[in-house]
Amino acid sequence: ESPHWSILGDPTEGALKVACLKGGLDLAGQEALLPRIREIPFDSRRKRMSTVHGGAEELVIYAKGAPREILGLCGSQLVEGREEPLGDGQVAVIMDANDRFARNGLRVIAIAGGSRTISAAQGIAPSQYTPETVEKDLVFLGLVAMMDPPRPEVFEAVAKCRRAGIRILMITGDYGLTAESIARRIGIIGDRHVRIVSGAELNAMDDESLKEVLSEDVLFARTSPEQKLRITAALQEMGHVVAMTGDGVNDVPALKRANIGIAMGIAGTDVARETADMILTDDNFASIVNAIEEGRAVYANIKKFVTLIFTSNTPEAVPFIVHALSQGSIPLALNVMEVLCIDLGTDIVPSLALGMEPPEVGVMDRPPRNLNEHLITKALLARAFLWLGPIQALAAMAAFFFLYWKNGYAGQFFGLPSSGPLYESATAMTLAAVVTTQIGNVLTQRSELKSILRIGLFGNRLIWIGIAFALLFVASIIYIPFFQRLFATGAIPPENWLLLFALTPLLLIVDEVRKGLVRRRFI
Repeated sequence: ESPHWSILGDPTEGALKVACLKGGLDLAGQEALLPRIREIPFDSRRKRMSTVHGGAEELVIYAKGAPREILGLCGSQLVEGREEPLGDGQVAVIMDANDRFARNGLRVIAIAGGSRTISAAQGIAPSQYTPETVEKDLVFLGLVAMMDPPRPEVFEAVAKCRRAGIRILMITGDYGLTAESIARRIGIIGDRHVRIVSGAELNAMDDESLKEVLSEDVLFARTSPEQKLRITAALQEMGHVVAMTGDGVNDVPALKRANIGIAMGIAGTDVARETADMILTDDNFASIVNAIEEGRAVYANIKKFVTLIFTSNTPEAVPFIVHALSQGSIPLALNVMEVLCIDLGTDIVPSLALGMEPPEVGVMDRPPRNLNEHLITKALLARAFLWLGPIQALAAMAAFFFLYWKNGYAGQFFGLPSSGPLYESATAMTLAAVVTTQIGNVLTQRSELKSILRIGLFGNRLIWIGIAFALLFVASIIYIPFFQRLFATGAIPPENWLLLFALTPLLLIVDEVRKGLVRRRFI
């Protein structure tokens, strides 16, 4: 047997049961003596639950819930085993004790009891015991304070949200002071003054007043699921993107209305999980923040992937443009099969590896992107087609002409052979130049702004696998006879690879210059 307590089910019920057992109460004996015959479940409007125990003639009622609501049901209190009147002075003392517990972050519930002489002979079946029937003229028994400490990882998760420009709004059914203490402890509100709005105060507000409150530091306490829906709608009308958590059936409207409905995987009901857009399998707030971080990384990686592909489109298109503008006087530096080789071969694996890039350091230190921002932006297109692409095309065309100049056509651009072994080797040279310059491109695409010197060359080893694949693939096309015939390529003299690999850092260097200029401008 384990020496540790283990609770299955509702944590509050478990904590109460453990407290009884530790206090020496014979729970099994009490349950046998006073079997439960009716339960009136917790309701967010009543903020309490009740149980009915006993036989046909004598019924014992117990109620537990929010202290103020429970005290409203009581006309007396139990003091050292004696029943005494419960006046306003005693209620104030009890609420002061409640507030002291709450300021220390403890969750406080009140317990009351009573008895009734309701028999089956009077025609009242157990199913007819209602709150109006049993929740009145009770005796206040005491307060129970429970510690529900936040998980250790929540502190860092909240700090990440603050750095990332994500506002956390606490909407809870707990007492206001308890909620404030917990919110301060985990860093949601820090040391700032915060306005605590109760559910009753929220009901008295119109929509415009609610929006004014939401523009301040505010915490909502003793709220109902319906009020969560109203808060969600108000935030959306203010232009915010809202992620809402919930676990019960009553939370379904708010989960459905939110931009992202998040249901608890463990404590959540089936209906809540079916309605939600995302399910927290571990019921851990930190998992939401981790999902945001991963989402930002995926979005950034897609942009890197797209920029890499778009860049190589320019050197693929330029040979056809030059050939057309020269009316065929300049041979086509890249044939159609070689273009397919780039798009469907050498670019694929490095691009996939780039898509596996881990989140950049500081990805959660940036504000959220504009909701209306497109994936393909003007800046992305300019970087690919007006900066990196033209430079890569220039390098590829230079490699093409270099092979001609080295073989007796020095200084010539027009009237070069457009068929035969020399031409096939020249187009292979263009192809190889695109591939080697893409190596530098894939390395610089690992970060839009950070220098490769800061992020390192080997943070993503999959990229090097992709680079190795691209080089082996292009070498096979250039040197294996079967592929030479298929792609109309010719062998490149081995010494020419010195020039090709000299072109490798070209895009890396020019983009480092751009990154430096952008950092000086915006940082």
